[in-house]
Amino acid sequence: MIRKTLFFVLITVVPFWYGCSPKLEMAPGNLPEDWKSKNIPPSQQSGPGDPERGFAYMKSGEYIASGVPWEMMKKKVNKRRDSLTEIEVEPGYFLNYKISLFKAPNGEKVVSGNCFTCHGTTFNGKLHYGLGDTFYDFTKSQKAPAHILNTLVKLKYNKKKPERAAFEDFGNYYKALAPKITTPVFGVNPAFRLAEACVQHRNPVDLTYEKADRFEMMKYTMATDVPPLWNVKKKNALYYNAMGRGDFTKLLMQSVLLGLPDSTMARKVQQEFIHVLAWLESLEPPRYPKTINRPLSLKGKVLFEKHCKDCHGTYGKNESYPNKVIALPVIKTDPWYAWYAKDYGGFNKWYNQSWFAVSAPVSKNVPLEGYIAPPLDGIWASAPYLHNGSVPTLNALLNSNERPEFWQRSGKTDDYDFENLGWRFKSKKNAAGKFVYDTTLPGYGNQGHTYGDKFGDEERKALIEYLKTL
Repeated sequence: MIRKTLFFVLITVVPFWYGCSPKLEMAPGNLPEDWKSKNIPPSQQSGPGDPERGFAYMKSGEYIASGVPWEMMKKKVNKRRDSLTEIEVEPGYFLNYKISLFKAPNGEKVVSGNCFTCHGTTFNGKLHYGLGDTFYDFTKSQKAPAHILNTLVKLKYNKKKPERAAFEDFGNYYKALAPKITTPVFGVNPAFRLAEACVQHRNPVDLTYEKADRFEMMKYTMATDVPPLWNVKKKNALYYNAMGRGDFTKLLMQSVLLGLPDSTMARKVQQEFIHVLAWLESLEPPRYPKTINRPLSLKGKVLFEKHCKDCHGTYGKNESYPNKVIALPVIKTDPWYAWYAKDYGGFNKWYNQSWFAVSAPVSKNVPLEGYIAPPLDGIWASAPYLHNGSVPTLNALLNSNERPEFWQRSGKTDDYDFENLGWRFKSKKNAAGKFVYDTTLPGYGNQGHTYGDKFGDEERKALIEYLKTL
């Protein structure tokens, strides 16, 4: 049983975990009264970089810098080679696109996840790097697997062994994350909690591990949908509330917090993320694979440019994107994530006093009480919708009367509705069962963004047809 649990942890959910408790311990924030929308200006970015080098680095996982000793995993992995697609395990290393074999700074080979654990997935029979994976089930607690993994490594390797040293940072942060990383609904990814739980145990100056908590974390998990990475090149700020400002190479280094030893290693990673940013800027969304009704899509384009472009931009030869944040009283979508990111805990204070913000190139967290209207490139493939993934299809997004209170996916990655653009689902009367989304929970509501309600059915069909072309 222990071996099966260990293998499951390492091969399926190693790199990102986040936590929650059913009790919400936070008071609502104050709604902004002095603004309705704000356009985020651009910041100077590091570069230029080499896209191919950046892509290879993302797949390598080296930026995690710590992980489970390869010696512990070798036999188990070799027994499952047939199920690990795209892998050459030694001499060039590799495992699959989500899990990597690499050398820790002390030269020991270790296994851990990489960025594509959350930002890559198979869809429509093809692997898509940069498309968010919304099928990880973070509703299951990782506390027991974290304890078991740490115990097994310590039993196998004493403190003087290099394998133990190569695991230590990963083990410490995994153990710290585990009690705080369970989500209340299926299909969401609480990336903010990853960073928050890690920096809670990091010295802000040199990023080294500290056992004691630096600040309090809420016991309830606010999680979000996973945004597609091909939109990074259009953004002047990262994250759903546009709080990630300044240099993107540092902001994109979120996953390194799971195992990075210190700021010296962080500087080396940041230099490589110049190339990662170049790859992201070269990334393009997948094309809609079915037939598009061109006359209908042209009608939809007229509707889009009349009603939607001011927030979401224009597409085609003369593209534009306003980077516009819409205030909570205007957009009226679930406010809890924006409130949480702005007002709760010590994460922003830590970040804005840390190595990330005080050393060049500078990045900072500047949260707002609103949500940015995202670019819509490849929106046909990036269901579910809204910042919290509470709406299963674009059709339901454009008609709030069609949004289910409780909805359930089949759990199959090919169960996609290419007409309504989103996941096929069953409406339910309650939250019982697997793969269920409960929109009655704080942070997971499906309200707001009702702009499509004013359209008739035929207009809505035309608009969806146009969105298939983006």
